Amino acid sequence: MTAHSRLRPHRRWRAIGLLACCEVLALGLWFSAAAVIPALRTAGLSDLGASLFSSAVALGFVCGTLVSAVFGLADRLDPRRFFFASAMVAATVNALILTVEPTSSWVLLFRFVTGACVAGIYPVGMKMAATWARDDTGLVVGLLVGALTVGSATPHLFNASVDLDWRLTIALASASALAAGLLVNLVPLGPAQAKAPPFNPAYALQAWRDRPLRLANLGYFGHMWELYAMWAWIGVFLHASFLKSWADTASASIGASLASFAVIAIGGLGCLVGGAIADRMGRTTLTMAALAVSGCCCLLIGFLFAGPPWLLVSLAMVWGIAVVADSAQFSSCVIELSPPERIGTMVTVQTCIGFLLTLVTIHLLPYLVELVGWRYAFAPLAIGPALGFWAMARLRAHPQAVKLAGGNR
Repeated sequence: MTAHSRLRPHRRWRAIGLLACCEVLALGLWFSAAAVIPALRTAGLSDLGASLFSSAVALGFVCGTLVSAVFGLADRLDPRRFFFASAMVAATVNALILTVEPTSSWVLLFRFVTGACVAGIYPVGMKMAATWARDDTGLVVGLLVGALTVGSATPHLFNASVDLDWRLTIALASASALAAGLLVNLVPLGPAQAKAPPFNPAYALQAWRDRPLRLANLGYFGHMWELYAMWAWIGVFLHASFLKSWADTASASIGASLASFAVIAIGGLGCLVGGAIADRMGRTTLTMAALAVSGCCCLLIGFLFAGPPWLLVSLAMVWGIAVVADSAQFSSCVIELSPPERIGTMVTVQTCIGFLLTLVTIHLLPYLVELVGWRYAFAPLAIGPALGFWAMARLRAHPQAVKLAGGNR
């Protein structure tokens, strides 16, 4: 073995680690929403405005990924330059929030544009990671998703420990995105980088026309039906439950924030372990198991509302692991089932529709709480895991499934 070949693994993991760092820094633009909403409400933002402040980013992301998929931008542009430009624009637009009143409609426009720019960051990062994948695509992509999962949990930790100045949080999010845009230029592309395909909007439709890809995407859509609604509302659920169990309101609030951080952040470990298991035992094996567990948690956790906090948090942490342990594996399926020159477009299409579904369930859950209470509010989320389980079982039986995880279906 030559010295050059011995250095390759080190160079590979350094590139993947730097890419994960860039993704987390850039997506602070998204994570920051959960951290600043309480402070913005104090500043006069209405409940509707707070909801729109958060969902405007997701809606912008859906629109951005749709444009990117139609024009094949993730495959036809240099991914580092695309990431860099997207991060620069997003950081600038996000910083413009500091120039207007927090209740202004301009804020929603800035958040929408920020979300649209994230379409050049998150799916593009997946494509860049795929260029370094060998026989461990699940672990490589799982590292990225795991890092983002921990990033998604951090606002709950901040809310438990400090009174946030929303202006400082917005400024830091923009600064971290600028840093990510600069750092991504130092991330080398791996040997699996494919030649850019010609422009053809019909390529985006392959995600639905190709049966194996369609099944992998259906599995992802079922997963997304559940994931972001759980992340968005688990903190509110725990807080409401703790208020009924604890006499001290302040302790209940802090306890709920810390528990919410733990429940979401532990999913990062689930992503890594899930990726390693999927690479060795099979993508469909891991995803079906995770979907089954998370679906059961949807149905059961409401019955522990106002029950012993230790038991409730224990089940919530099992849910926190299972609900995201399979997330990277749906993207890995698409990466392995797609032509190399169209991976970026296929991942972008997948995330576009998946995040569109999250807008439905995130806004549906408060109505379910009002209608049936917390005991049954999470139960309809189990529809997603059930659909996903069916789709992945069908994919497992498909001949093309031999492309997954080196033949480990």
